[in-house]
Amino acid sequence: MQTPLLQVQKLVKRYQRGWPRRTTTFELQADFEVDAPTVIGVLGANGTGKTTLFELITGGNRPSEGCVHILGQDIHRVRYSERDRLALHYHQSYQLRRFRRTRPAFMLEAARTSQAAVHLFDEPQFNTQDGYIGFMLDFFRKLKADGRLVFLCLHPTERYHLDILAEVCERYLFVFRGAVSEAPDLATLAQDGRVREYLGNVLPQ
Repeated sequence: MQTPLLQVQKLVKRYQRGWPRRTTTFELQADFEVDAPTVIGVLGANGTGKTTLFELITGGNRPSEGCVHILGQDIHRVRYSERDRLALHYHQSYQLRRFRRTRPAFMLEAARTSQAAVHLFDEPQFNTQDGYIGFMLDFFRKLKADGRLVFLCLHPTERYHLDILAEVCERYLFVFRGAVSEAPDLATLAQDGRVREYLGNVLPQ
């Protein structure tokens, strides 16, 4: 049986404060699997946990529970300098997201791949001039054709943002108050009242 490209298994990230009694201030939970190269749209309001999810997938943030496997390898057990061989997190203006190192390199294992299998684009800026959007959509499609998994996270403020997602994405994740749900298309996603409230006037009536 072929190894899934990405496995997010009973993943939990819990932020707490206070001493000696700890109080949970935010908790993200996710559990899903991606078997083959695809482009996945990610939506959710600011502060719901989208960037935290991306950081957990790329190994830039340590989970409180659960694990993330890319091509069968637990990214949080891979050497820091080699995690970009498994996954890359591009934040907004396509800058690579950095992360904090918490374990000595000798306690970690080498990456088994030479090029990132997962590419996560976190609210990239889409310029409507000079064919830039078409260029980026072709880039996402090329990554998929080359066997990569692409996450495209957008916070839609204009109708064309939804058009971008509808044109290139083949499934969707919606993040709401730390809970991650799935949908096969925008129409199905929009049946969720939380999604319709989040998108507001951007969603066609």
